[in-house]
Amino acid sequence: MSTYRDLAHRGSARGTVLRTVGTRERRSHLTAPRVPTVGIDIGGTKVMAGVVDADGNILEKLRTETPDKSKSPKVVEDTIVELVLDLSDRHDVHAVGIGAAGWVDAERATVLFAPHLAWRNEPLRDALQGRLAVPVMVDNDANTAAWAEWRFGAGRGEDHLVMITLGTGIGGAILEGGQVKRGRYGVAGEFGHMQVVPGGHRCPCGNRGCWEQYSSGNALVREARELAAADSPVAHGIIERVKGNVPEITGPLITELAREGDAMCIELFQDIGQWLGVGIANLAAALDPSCFVIGGGVSAADDLLIGPARDAFRRHLTGRGYRPEARITRAQLGPEAGMVGAADLARLVARRFRRANRRRVERYERYERYAQALRNGTSGRTPRTPEDPPS
Repeated sequence: MSTYRDLAHRGSARGTVLRTVGTRERRSHLTAPRVPTVGIDIGGTKVMAGVVDADGNILEKLRTETPDKSKSPKVVEDTIVELVLDLSDRHDVHAVGIGAAGWVDAERATVLFAPHLAWRNEPLRDALQGRLAVPVMVDNDANTAAWAEWRFGAGRGEDHLVMITLGTGIGGAILEGGQVKRGRYGVAGEFGHMQVVPGGHRCPCGNRGCWEQYSSGNALVREARELAAADSPVAHGIIERVKGNVPEITGPLITELAREGDAMCIELFQDIGQWLGVGIANLAAALDPSCFVIGGGVSAADDLLIGPARDAFRRHLTGRGYRPEARITRAQLGPEAGMVGAADLARLVARRFRRANRRRVERYERYERYAQALRNGTSGRTPRTPEDPPS
């Protein structure tokens, strides 16, 4: 690690920077230091870490399994620290950004709740800063993915962008004027829990009829397994593929069969695509963005999913025919988007610390010169401490 990292100060100054950096995002990303930073993407099954340069290029990437959620939060923290230190052995890392699958407070310091990890009001930023001695930023993983797509991917050039991440559930993020809209308490963008069917399927959040129960990886697999379990004749293709073992039906398998022309799998994608379009039309009525970027694992189905979504969006859009239609496009950066975005957002908080730490290094070096001169008897002056102001 570099000298400034060894001398990095800790305390309230970091919190002040992280509280105010959100208001500077739009102008700061253009003038942020072009230094390597580490992005961390934490999900329910994996922790991915990578060193990312100022142009969004991944210089090196590491991946490990997420520790079991029954373990203490410190186990996940230890995993993050090990990955960062490993990467720091080969790269001069100036800041760390973390995209977490969960709710992060508005100051981007505390993980309020993570559905796949044992984090409840976990002060993750401060815990990691104390161990890594570089600035750390924590954000929701959909926010970091949206930032990456806006900076380097499918959302470049858009001033009003909404990202929807389709995985086991639905996540989302809002960017306006080049700034992530996190809401008053930091938990904006939980689109998956808009209720679209009153009294519908029970959602793990406790409510019924949430959007993600009709348009997500879980919805896709649930419908396929129900048809297979009922021994429906339309499911014979997928039943043969899993040799009758219904629990082996997965989202990637359904995608594969749909691409091969399996009629049932194509129909399932049409169903969840239509629900996706309905939800996007609702978001357009509320937010009026110029672009919707669809990411997450389910988006790998591409036009099998996005084609039906566009059709349903046009049918359900309020004021259709009398207003411009938002563009709907697939994300470009794939599963690395959250990691790249986290690293790029961390770059915004690196600048002020680099300046402060550079001044500390300069004071320390000045002190060493005076101390050496005093030992050699060439100066009668008393050396200042590193904290003394320059003369």
